Amino acid sequence: MIPSVLKQCATSESMTSILSGAPLMGEAAMHDSNKIANEFLRLAKESGQSLTPMQLLKLVFIAHGWMLGLYGEPLISDDVQAWKYGPVIPDLYRSIRHFKGDPVTGVLATKDDKDLDELETDLIDQVFENYSQYNGIQLSTLTHQAGSPWALTYKPNQPDLVISKEIIKLYYSVKASQPEAQT
Repeated sequence: MIPSVLKQCATSESMTSILSGAPLMGEAAMHDSNKIANEFLRLAKESGQSLTPMQLLKLVFIAHGWMLGLYGEPLISDDVQAWKYGPVIPDLYRSIRHFKGDPVTGVLATKDDKDLDELETDLIDQVFENYSQYNGIQLSTLTHQAGSPWALTYKPNQPDLVISKEIIKLYYSVKASQPEAQT
């Protein structure tokens, strides 16, 4: 389900802008996926939790999706690809794959020196609050649902297909407008 706190972010003004295609923020606001992952790692550490690579990949993707769906702008500058086991952000994957199934520790390298704005920080906090209790398999299941951006893009034996930001935006904006939406 769409968390009620995320649903509250979708003001009528922001939804009108999304549906009309009008941007709310500039694309300059986009961040490197490692920077967003570091925010999730910070939140996990502060709450006494840990995150596996699969959880981290899915949380960053979900936050990116909600940012597109609620505000019409991407959170990350990286492409998201439809891999066999779900949506993957290749640059982030390469940064954390050596952890395998173990918790990701430390801070990931990033060249992104832009600060997160209040809206981005709030959205990341809410995604963490509402999705961090799910393990990697559960988060993966959420991102593999019929009609999801991954399901609409993935083609067996066609690696590296990019999931378009427009498909992600449409999926999450429709979910935001539904009373009992699912990720």
